[in-house]
Amino acid sequence: MRILNIGSINIDHVYEVNHFVRPGETLNGLSYHIFAGGKGFNQSVALTRAGAATLHAGKVGKDAIWLLNRLEIEGVDISHVAVCEAATGHAIIQVVPSGENAIVLYGGTNQLISETDVISALSSCVAGDFLLLQNEISSVALAMEKAHEKGMRIVFNPAPMAKDVRHYPLEFVDIFVLNEIEAEELTGKSQPADVGARMRELFPNAVTVLTQGNKGATYFDADSTHHQSAFLVDVVDTTAAGDSFIGYFITVLMQTGDPAKALAMGCRAAAICVTRAGAADSIPLAHELETVSDITT
Repeated sequence: MRILNIGSINIDHVYEVNHFVRPGETLNGLSYHIFAGGKGFNQSVALTRAGAATLHAGKVGKDAIWLLNRLEIEGVDISHVAVCEAATGHAIIQVVPSGENAIVLYGGTNQLISETDVISALSSCVAGDFLLLQNEISSVALAMEKAHEKGMRIVFNPAPMAKDVRHYPLEFVDIFVLNEIEAEELTGKSQPADVGARMRELFPNAVTVLTQGNKGATYFDADSTHHQSAFLVDVVDTTAAGDSFIGYFITVLMQTGDPAKALAMGCRAAAICVTRAGAADSIPLAHELETVSDITT
C-alpha cells in the first residue's frame, strides 16, 4: 500500500519578528532563513520519515531543483514532479517570540498542475492506495474524482481553506484533516463535539480528524470518538506542526488501522516539530518520537 501526495512544493522565506506586521508598518526582522516548504512537500517528508512508501506529484521552477534533491534524499519517489519555466511557489513567514506564525503564500508552479499531470500521477496507483491532497495546488477537485474512480482512499487537508472547497466533490473524501479554523468554516461549528456531529451529518462515510493545537487532536468516525491531548513542550516555531501530525497520523493509521495509536503518534510528531525552527527541517524522524514525555498539557 502506497500514498500519492499531489501537493505543493515551496521555498519558505522565514523572518523572526517581535510582532506581526501591522497595516502601514515597516518592521525590522530579527533574523532571516530560507527553508524547504509547502504543505505538500512537508507532508511527503513526514510520511516518509514515518515509514510510508510515498510518491510526490507536482511542479517546480528551475530555481527549486534543490527541493527535488531533498525529496529524493528523504526517499520520496519524485518521478511525477515536473520542472517548468514559471516561478516556484513560495511563502513569506513571520514568526513571533511565542512561536506563532503568519504566512503570505504565492502559488507559482503549484497552480499549474493540469488534468494531464493528475492522470499521469494516478497511473502509478491502484485501488486501495491512498491519495493525499491539500488546497495549495490546482486541479484538486479533478484529482478527487479520478482517484475515486480508481478506488483509492482520499485524504483531504483543506489548507488554506477557501470558498471553492465547498464545490469540490467532498463526498469522495475518506479522511478529512481539519484545524479549528478550517472546521468552523466547513461546518459552521466551533466546539469539537459539534464539529464531529456536523461532519457525521454532512459526510457519514468519512473520518474527520480535528487538530486543536495545544489541546491535542480528536478523531470522529460514524461510530466512535477518540481524543489525544497535546504533549507538553517548549514551543519555538509552530510551522509544519500540522504537516508533521498528518504524515505520522496517516502512516500509522495505514499500518495499524488503530485511530487512537495514530492520534498519539501524530501528536508526538507535532510536539517535537514545534520545538524546532523551520518547516520540513523541523519534522522528526520516527525514532525521535520515543523521546517525547507522556506528560500532556
